Amino acid sequence: HAGVTMQVKLPLGFSIQPSLIYNVKGSRFGVSEAAAASAGSADLTVGYLELPVSIQWGPDLLLFRPFLDVTPFVGYGLNNKLTFDNAAASVKNSWSSSGINRWEYGLGLGVGLEIWKFQVIGRYNWNLGSISDLKADLSDSFGTAVRNSFSRGRFGGFTLTAAFLF
Repeated sequence: HAGVTMQVKLPLGFSIQPSLIYNVKGSRFGVSEAAAASAGSADLTVGYLELPVSIQWGPDLLLFRPFLDVTPFVGYGLNNKLTFDNAAASVKNSWSSSGINRWEYGLGLGVGLEIWKFQVIGRYNWNLGSISDLKADLSDSFGTAVRNSFSRGRFGGFTLTAAFLF
């Protein structure tokens, strides 16, 4: 992921840090013969423009500041790619036929360390929205595979972020 952020210091060791980030998430999943032309596996990658708002608390120890981090976020899918191992073709940037939900939202929890103007945050993110758009008109096997594999699936995982604060 890459983006821009701004930190607003508040009293009692709190700070708010909104960001605008381009984040690419991906997954490899198994596909049954009923969902695609043949059984095997597939790769799904989705690029999201995300707006996380980090709420941080930690004591300022003069030379550095360790902190706890809670980050709600919302994102909008800009691009996607779905590729099957056993198929010659892949689907790129198709939202309605692939059954991939463009909107995402979730929550991240983590810890960080700020030294001078450098900041490092380790955070686990839970995506609370479903990857599959259950309202999509699935007219091909790619969309059917996404719906069958991700009807309750969500992107989630650990991120490690390094930032320079101006």
